[in-house]
Amino acid sequence: MDFVTSDGRTPLGGDPVPLGGPRFQTEPAELYRELRREHGAVAPVLLDGDVPAWLVLGYRELHQVTGDPVLFSRDSGLWSQWPRIPDDWPLLPMIGRGQPSILYTVGERHRERAAMISDALEAVDPFELRGHAEKFADELIDAICAKGETDIVADYATLLPVRVLATLYGFADEQGPGLVTALNDMINGRQDAIAGQRHLASSMARLVAERAEQPADDVVSRMLADNSGFTHEEITQDLMVMMAAGHQPTADWIGNSLRLMLTDDRFAASLFGGRHSVAEAMNEVLWEDTPTQNVAGRWASRDTQLGGRRIRAGDLLLLGLQAANSDPQVRVDGSALTGGNSAHFSFGHGEHRCPFPAQEVAEVIARTGIEVILDRLPDLDLAVPAESLTRRPSPWLRGLTELPVRFSPTSALGGMRA
Repeated sequence: MDFVTSDGRTPLGGDPVPLGGPRFQTEPAELYRELRREHGAVAPVLLDGDVPAWLVLGYRELHQVTGDPVLFSRDSGLWSQWPRIPDDWPLLPMIGRGQPSILYTVGERHRERAAMISDALEAVDPFELRGHAEKFADELIDAICAKGETDIVADYATLLPVRVLATLYGFADEQGPGLVTALNDMINGRQDAIAGQRHLASSMARLVAERAEQPADDVVSRMLADNSGFTHEEITQDLMVMMAAGHQPTADWIGNSLRLMLTDDRFAASLFGGRHSVAEAMNEVLWEDTPTQNVAGRWASRDTQLGGRRIRAGDLLLLGLQAANSDPQVRVDGSALTGGNSAHFSFGHGEHRCPFPAQEVAEVIARTGIEVILDRLPDLDLAVPAESLTRRPSPWLRGLTELPVRFSPTSALGGMRA
């Protein structure tokens, strides 16, 4: 894989950039600006083990890549670097090969699969969804409200989305805590990550088998009722992907939005019962601090050009979602396109984007989670200086490692909302 421009010259400036390091944690916005200045809209990067790839930084270029699934395919089997990828390569689960999930299907089969998932999620009653989110949010707050302090990330944000999703799928309430532990262990690479993956896989497979025998009004049953001919294994894989993709970004959306509201005076009114600013803060996070920063990826199906670069067949392109959101060519006077504008890339674009019903589910869970905690703990405030807050050291998902807060102790609702 040659890092050259379309006219055969060497890169616009500097060497390929390792996709990692502390700057993705401390100052990603400045890092993306530097990459754009030095390399243009498409930058050469190195993944773990010095594996080469292209990082698409430009808004228009990312729109082109995600809008052309034939030229820029989701089929990881096209990758020219497979001969040099070891079996223990740390990014292998993210890239995938031969996995029977929606992430790696293409063409008509992908469209059928996406339709099955969208239809199953679209049938979720929005009032019931909000009710589930309120219920679990209240339970989590009941566990901390008498203490007067807590870590919103560990004790709230990373516990809420999966509980709601598990209920939508059809899991019994008592199975929820085990799924929370398993999924958080998997996502955060903890010592029990493998055990967590096995627990999630076995739990999902059992639920699919049960619903095949006895359908109910839930997401799993609706996917099984689809007539596109997908196997139980394929449906199980899709359900696992949906739960993982829905949980961590939504948890980070909650944490990042609450951080913004607690540190920016523009959103102070929301802490005293306002609601309009909650939606504004959530939308600004999607533009400025999106939970999913970069995504792998797309593979060129033939030689082409992109952003002044010569892209070879089999090259890997990484989707720089946050970099594209901050592209100065799509900004207004350098400011965020907030105030309801949703032309960001935080949910992707094109036929491989996050399905619209899934986006709506995530938004309801996140917004409900934020509104409930502001209702229950109206004097919520940071317990540490804002500048001391730290982020997950990852170029892929951006979220807080913790969000310590304090508040006036209050009593639990005991399952009854006022």
